[in-house]
Amino acid sequence: MSKLYYYGRRILVAIVLIFAIATFLFFAFRAMPGSYATLLLQQGASPQKVAQVKHAWGLDKPLYIQYLTWMGNMLTGHAGTSRQFNKPVVQVVGTAMRNSAILALPGVLTAFVVGSLYGALMGNNPDSKFERYGIIIPNLVGTTPDFFIAILVLFVFSMSLNLFPSGSMTSIGVATSVSGWAIFLTGSFWYHYTLPFLTIVVKYMYYPATVMRGSVVEVRNQEFATYQRLLGLGKWTRFRNIMKHASLPVITVLPAVTATSISGLVLIEIVFNWPGVGQLLFNSVIARDTPVIQFMFLLIATWIVLGNLVVDILYTIIDPRITID
Repeated sequence: MSKLYYYGRRILVAIVLIFAIATFLFFAFRAMPGSYATLLLQQGASPQKVAQVKHAWGLDKPLYIQYLTWMGNMLTGHAGTSRQFNKPVVQVVGTAMRNSAILALPGVLTAFVVGSLYGALMGNNPDSKFERYGIIIPNLVGTTPDFFIAILVLFVFSMSLNLFPSGSMTSIGVATSVSGWAIFLTGSFWYHYTLPFLTIVVKYMYYPATVMRGSVVEVRNQEFATYQRLLGLGKWTRFRNIMKHASLPVITVLPAVTATSISGLVLIEIVFNWPGVGQLLFNSVIARDTPVIQFMFLLIATWIVLGNLVVDILYTIIDPRITID
């Protein structure tokens, strides 16, 4: 099987999965009590407004027509109007996703790089005190709730040492005078960014450290590693080669951890008052903002599917021993 055929098949499977998830969400939300039109509107909407929404979304037509209309709206980026903000859902979620992506993606990636290196050093020194006891700290941090780590970081660096602000994304002056992407270029943003970023790095080092440690212990005893030792390759050259082959399990959990970090972000963003996806999802559930909740569920599921697709493709690039059958 050629690589192009394999990639094409995996992309096709990913597209089918995303449509299947979207279909499930369509029927799941329509199975909820009450009219779906009232869920898309604010409470107390006039009958004329309800009729207008029913016509726009095809809710006055047979179910299969509703499904096609809803799917067409999603494909064209029309996900409805937020009940709590009275703005298009795409605009509301887009702003929150931008803020969360700036925080979560660099944080999780940094945690995986640092955690993988830490785990590889442990696994490459078997039976040492570092290998036996070094895993205690990642295990302790990894099993600690996200909000507690956030509160602890906030207490130490903000309340006790008074080194960083306690929350928000920028100071009030910057927030009122700067808008759009320019806000991320201000010193105030990076000053406020430090503590939530540090919290994510500390929290999510646990996964790559434990996985990489076990993977390196297994890989370092394989034939290629023994052969490289017999060739007299340098210690760090062999270490890099072992890390490369041991990195596959770590890459596998990266998309899942990035997706599940959204649940942790809910609490971390609340602690630091960060206006991102986690805080928006929490507030939307409280406000019963169904259009936002439905669209965010679809985006999260899409991220997981696309993440697994990228992992499958990276597998064939990183490790040539994997065959495409």
